[in-house]
Amino acid sequence: MRLFLIRHGQTTANVAHELDTALPGAPLTELGREQAANLPIRLGQERFDGVWCSRAQRAQDTAAALAAAQGLVPQVMPGLHEIQAGAWEMSVDRTDWLTYQALLAQWIRGDLQPPVPGGESGADAVARFDTDVAVIEAQAPRQAAIVAHGAMIRLWTATRAVDADPDFVVNHPLKNTGYVVLDGNLADGWSLQEWSAA
Repeated sequence: MRLFLIRHGQTTANVAHELDTALPGAPLTELGREQAANLPIRLGQERFDGVWCSRAQRAQDTAAALAAAQGLVPQVMPGLHEIQAGAWEMSVDRTDWLTYQALLAQWIRGDLQPPVPGGESGADAVARFDTDVAVIEAQAPRQAAIVAHGAMIRLWTATRAVDADPDFVVNHPLKNTGYVVLDGNLADGWSLQEWSAA
C-alpha cells in the first residue's frame, strides 16, 4: 500500500507558537484554509481509496477538502492525533518548546521510553498510530491519505520506515500541508518514497 501522511494546515496556535496538542485544538487560519483548499491541486494526480484524519479540528478541516475533491468522506480515527504536550500544553515558553523538540529527537533516534511530563511516551504514541494504520490497511489496499500532525508523522515515519535516516527526520520538520509518502505495510515494513516538507 502507498501511504500519504499529510500535516494539517496552519492554525492560530501555529502563528502564536503555542504547544497546542489537546483536542479539539485551534482552528485553521485563513492561510490554513487556503493550504487545505490547495491540497487537491497539489495531489491532483493521486487517487485515494480513502482519506483518514485525527480528531483535531485542524486535521478534519484539512482532510475535508482533499476528500471532497475525490468524492470521499474523511474518516476520523482515535489514534492519529498529535503527540500530547502534557505539562507543556499551550505553552509559549521557548524553553518548553525546545525541550519538547529535544524529546521528540530522542524518540526519533530510537529511545522511545521517556515520556513527556504529564503526557505519553514515544512508544505509546507509535502504538496508537499503528493501531489506526492497521485499520486503514484493511480498508485501503492501494493508496491512503492520512491527515495528521507534524511531530507525530515524523516520529512514526522514523520508527516504521526501514530506510528513514533519523538525523534527516530530526532536521527536516514538515511545514503545514507538507507530506511524507511511504510504500509497504505494518507486517513487512515501510519504505520512504518522498519527503515533501513544504
